[in-house]
Amino acid sequence: MYFVAAVLAVLSGMFYAAGHQEIGSAGVELCRYGSTFCENPIYVLVAAILAAVWGAFVSVR
Repeated sequence: MYFVAAVLAVLSGMFYAAGHQEIGSAGVELCRYGSTFCENPIYVLVAAILAAVWGAFVSVR
């Protein structure tokens, strides 16, 4: 689950950069398919935090 949280955190950063036109033509394509996430990358970041919390919760022994 930590892997999923890390991937979501990276995706959040990519959506943030794409929303601010910092990654060129790749950002245009990214925002074409995920315009909601380019406008609000906090949604993906919250999902990453929830995945990390869930991973910590289920790994407690």
